[in-house]
Amino acid sequence: MRIEAFGFSDLVRLSVFAGRSSAFLAHVDFDTWTRTAGTVRETGGRLISLWGAEETPGTFTISVAYALEDGILWLKLPVGDGHGGSDGYPDISALFPCATRMQRAVYDLVGLRAIGADDTRPWLNHGNWPADYFPLQKLSSGTEQFQIQEADYPFVHVDGDGVHEIAVGPIHAGIIEPGHFRFSVVGEKVLRLEERLGYAHRGIERLFEHMPALDGHRLAGRIAGDTTVAFTWAYCMAVERALNGRIPPRAQWLRALLLERERIANHLGDLGALGNDAGFAYGLSQFSRLKEDWLRLNNLAFGHRYLTDRIVPGGLATDLDARFVTSMLTQCDQIDTQVRVMQRIYEDQSGLQDRFAGTGILSAKLAEHFGVCGPVGRASGRKIDMRIDHPYAPYHEVQVQMVSDDRGDVAARVAVRFSEIYESTRLIRTLLADLPGGAIVSRIEYSGSPSCGVGWIEGWRGDVFIALETGADGTILRCHCHDPSWQNWPALEHAIIGNIVPDFPLINKSFNLNYAGHDL
Repeated sequence: MRIEAFGFSDLVRLSVFAGRSSAFLAHVDFDTWTRTAGTVRETGGRLISLWGAEETPGTFTISVAYALEDGILWLKLPVGDGHGGSDGYPDISALFPCATRMQRAVYDLVGLRAIGADDTRPWLNHGNWPADYFPLQKLSSGTEQFQIQEADYPFVHVDGDGVHEIAVGPIHAGIIEPGHFRFSVVGEKVLRLEERLGYAHRGIERLFEHMPALDGHRLAGRIAGDTTVAFTWAYCMAVERALNGRIPPRAQWLRALLLERERIANHLGDLGALGNDAGFAYGLSQFSRLKEDWLRLNNLAFGHRYLTDRIVPGGLATDLDARFVTSMLTQCDQIDTQVRVMQRIYEDQSGLQDRFAGTGILSAKLAEHFGVCGPVGRASGRKIDMRIDHPYAPYHEVQVQMVSDDRGDVAARVAVRFSEIYESTRLIRTLLADLPGGAIVSRIEYSGSPSCGVGWIEGWRGDVFIALETGADGTILRCHCHDPSWQNWPALEHAIIGNIVPDFPLINKSFNLNYAGHDL
């Protein structure tokens, strides 16, 4: 369904750039909020994100972003003392189950409750915040007295003969981020898994407040270190749309080059880790070598292994020297050849296939139910890729080919990663062959009036989304950042059901979701 078909009276089309990715903003009332959610669900639209904000003391808005046929629909609903005395908004989790944790996080951060929601447990607040402390309310100073002892979390209890619980985390054996996993099992068979996240909450969205919009890209790039290109590009896209900036064609193409290099680096690392989790250390050593070579060329060509701070509002901070074009083309050929060799080894290794095939199945129905996106969704037959569905420059010119698998198990998620590497090397060759000349950055200036912008990028995990609101002086009033792991974490709880506990690390790695990006 197209956005104009909803008939919003005050629909505003935010600035549009080259490509076919648009964004619209509308202010709605309670009835329209609920009715629109139902229509979006019925017509196959997706929920991208949900967040809250305090506009003035005691006056709030709740926002939601939907993906529809022709782009993003951003709805803002006023709530609070300034609008009828309500302190809540209509629940949409019955229509979009992935909204459940988003709504819980909204209450923890802003104090707005989803009216009629079944699950109202705290999500980001682990019980050590002061009473009535909401970090995104304007009167919260951050100097309140915090508690040392965390509150007990009310996990869902599973009863039955022989059922017992296994608690894993939040501290894990390795240098990884914190998360708690509560398994209810009979013997080794998992009956239920419940996740507890929020340990990596850093107050990122509060840090954005009052920061000059043209400086916020550095913070955005540090939301998740393995997704720095996607988050920075999404942020800069939001700024450029809010301030009506124009991006040189060369910068657009180089941004895509960086994004595809980020995608390949992460897939190489994941494929090695998946082999290792299944007891195939040779896979880890080979893919680690390939990833290291890939990152070293990043550093030589762009001055940073993980490409942090390379994208800036208006374009790029670093141009690509012509002498590295040949190096990248040669490396793509080498990676393509060597990864195909490793794929044959993986497929012929009976021990690996015994662990991969049929393990951690996420059905297409469950993937659709939770709105799963990115490679995990595509491995369950959910053919969603923003570079194809809502192409932004330069993807509307290079024609990305869809990669998917219908099996939904670990083997499918491995196969999708292999295929995405081949597709990304093809895209890199295309981008380098047709790379425009000219400038890599253009000047962006404040408009002198409040403005809004949206950034929406297909990162290597799925949709990375940023909604930005600026004041007349160009400072940030609200910057909401969304990682695709919000949609994918709940699906992991279902993919493990019926499997054995020792397979969880393998299934978890095949999803490889983000803690830090989820816990903003």
